[in-house]
Amino acid sequence: MTQKFPRVSVGLPVYNGENFLVEAIDSILGQTYKDFELIISDNHSTDRTEEICRKYEARDDRVKYYRAEKNMGASWNFNRVVELASGEYFQWMAHDDVLAPTFIEKAVAVLDSDPTVVLAFSKTKFINEEGKYLKDYNYQLDVESYQWSRRFVDLIVADQIVVEIFGLMRADVLWSTLPFGSYVGSDRVMLGELSLRGRFHKMPEPLFYHREHSNRSTKANPSLQSRLKWFDTSKKNKICFPSWKLLVEHLKSIRKSPLTRSQKIKCIVPMLMWIREKKKRMIEDLIFALRPRVKN
Repeated sequence: MTQKFPRVSVGLPVYNGENFLVEAIDSILGQTYKDFELIISDNHSTDRTEEICRKYEARDDRVKYYRAEKNMGASWNFNRVVELASGEYFQWMAHDDVLAPTFIEKAVAVLDSDPTVVLAFSKTKFINEEGKYLKDYNYQLDVESYQWSRRFVDLIVADQIVVEIFGLMRADVLWSTLPFGSYVGSDRVMLGELSLRGRFHKMPEPLFYHREHSNRSTKANPSLQSRLKWFDTSKKNKICFPSWKLLVEHLKSIRKSPLTRSQKIKCIVPMLMWIREKKKRMIEDLIFALRPRVKN
């Protein structure tokens, strides 16, 4: 008998997510589209995350729970749920965000109907710890353009929360990109590389709810150096150059893309724009790295 795989895989990497995890899982299992699997990868949580996940796994066969033997960092966990996925389409989900019931149904319809689209996301609303509305997220990026250069420039140069990373993607296209890197901004690099492979589509309805709270990773780790340790626990106390690393990875994604040689050369212009925008952070990286040596 041939094994039937779900069309959609939802990957939920989590670490100590008991505070909002139930609401996130309920919003996934309550989708009007039913042909999906929910893959939860627990980065060795020390709170009630395991207990919560195992209860859902026991009552719904679409839920697949995996637990790491130790905390491997956020990047490892994001890649882990992709490795475990079997669906034609893939979507990441954060433990503190919420999906409207029709998100997956409408995103699948977009990808099914338009082969030029590699990622479907939606208009976004910000909510607080209690789930109450804060504001609409109105940052506009030209990710729907048929011109790859406009999509790429907007994604790498703009400085905003990239909610697009939680859109529904074509799994085969995602697999062709560089994996989720263990450095700050790796989500933006991945999106930039995806934009070189196809268009994004923004659904006009507010179907995604991004939660703002004090324990969110960017707020709990305000500096680039502390956020780097969140991405990869093995880099604790190591001297790193987050902004320089980001530059190198953007260049790698361009080289790896299916663009022609002349199109890749054209990408140099937006990278020069990127360097100009991030110059201050790149200098701060160098200053931070030199401090221990000066003290010695």
